[in-house]
Amino acid sequence: MWPYPEIKNVADIVRYNAKNYSDKPSTIFCDHSLSWSDVHELSSRMANGLSAEGVVATDRVLYFAGNADDYFLTIYASAKIGAAFIPLNWRLSVPEITAIVEDSAPKIALVDLIYKATWEEVQTKLTQKIKTIYIDPGKQADNPFWQWASKFDNSDPHFICEGDSTAWQIYTSGTTGAPKGVELTHAGIMNMRLCEHLEPAYTWGANDRYLFCVPSFHLLGLGLSMQAMYNGACIVIAPRFDPEEVLAVINAHKPTLMGLAPVMIQFLLDHPNSANTDFSGIREILYAGSPISKGLLKRAIEAIPCKFMQFYGATESGGAITLLRPDDHYSDDDNILTSCGKPLPLIEIKILDSEGNALPANSPGEMVILNPAITKGYWNKPEAWSEVYNDGWYKTGDIGYYDDNGYFYLIDRAKDMIVSGGENIYCSEVENCLSLHGAVAAAAIIGIPSEKWGEEVKAFIMLKPGQSTTEAELIAHCKENLAGYKCPKSVDFVDDFPRTGAGKVSKKDLRAPYWQGQKRAV
Repeated sequence: MWPYPEIKNVADIVRYNAKNYSDKPSTIFCDHSLSWSDVHELSSRMANGLSAEGVVATDRVLYFAGNADDYFLTIYASAKIGAAFIPLNWRLSVPEITAIVEDSAPKIALVDLIYKATWEEVQTKLTQKIKTIYIDPGKQADNPFWQWASKFDNSDPHFICEGDSTAWQIYTSGTTGAPKGVELTHAGIMNMRLCEHLEPAYTWGANDRYLFCVPSFHLLGLGLSMQAMYNGACIVIAPRFDPEEVLAVINAHKPTLMGLAPVMIQFLLDHPNSANTDFSGIREILYAGSPISKGLLKRAIEAIPCKFMQFYGATESGGAITLLRPDDHYSDDDNILTSCGKPLPLIEIKILDSEGNALPANSPGEMVILNPAITKGYWNKPEAWSEVYNDGWYKTGDIGYYDDNGYFYLIDRAKDMIVSGGENIYCSEVENCLSLHGAVAAAAIIGIPSEKWGEEVKAFIMLKPGQSTTEAELIAHCKENLAGYKCPKSVDFVDDFPRTGAGKVSKKDLRAPYWQGQKRAV
């Protein structure tokens, strides 16, 4: 059943690959390559260094930096001594960072020098200062992190991680409230790899190169990187998601696999250098993080000659729940492109009504999942976890349904659904409609207060470069394709939407100016 029985925890990934793919590249960053044996040796030095600094099993190790080879070295170093790795969202404000640091209470922090001033300000607000080691990613010998690590022995600590011990503590993006520390265990992470291994659509191997360009603090990048490394693949690291830089990395290093949020696909296609980028080496793009519009997906399939696979998941699920497999993207049924696919092996999904009763096909309700990779809970927030977890089933907070062929469709976040005149309106349906208008690059829909209907639909529109349209034209376009009550009553044109660190549209920020002093029904 297990593809690599020797790999029982996160640390075993680097041990196994150092043994079997010793001289093959493990990471490429700033044109500098580390082999699997290099990563094994360096992460052992860092693990022994962390131990010397007083870090013990179950302690937290905070990583406050961007994408770099140091990121993976820290993941493996932490795992080798049984410590939990916390990737911090570097886009947050000082108060937000302070709250997460106070909540997680890390024993040590590894901080990029570019965030030194921010970190020093955070330190002044903490009840207890955190031991800090600074990082200067890409500098190799001049990197203070590597200089510090060079003082320690390169022998593997060989700590045995228990399956239920926390490997990663990832803070949610806070789209519906304060961020929560999701504890993902070694056993859960391994179980996620098993689900992927048993799924025929995953064909990743040691000859692949995975392009890591999404934010380091988000499970989209971390989970897919671990899936790649679990199978011996090399990680090509872009320091950040900058369309011009990412397109240059694609030309230079010819990755075979990419993981992107839909907004990132849009930004790549919109960039003028896209026309001169050699996409021929890419054999598969996985996209996730938020729903993709039908218009954008069709555009991507035409522009990049590779396979596409969507996955729907949550931080709490430890990875993918459903897959829209590559063959599904070429179905004669256009409606399937709006689906999030079918569950992976070992994962079950039910659709429940508000009373907790299972619903039949084509009936919208809340999606709940049974998953062997599920988190063991929220750090310091057992009450919050008990609200969404019952008898093995996790309540996603997403509204969806499945059709007669077993395809699942994600309609909306429960808290984003609009109730107008007693009718439920799902934002994704209106957004998909607007995305098919020739001038629209992206759309975001929210509900705003209405004296008559309770809520009414408002659209925010990003236009394609060089395109123009009007509010009246877009509303008329919707009326041609949707019931009248679903159509926007007003349209605002924007350069971009407020976003979470993971690139998701922050609907709560869009709604905030309209709901001050008022309470929404959902």
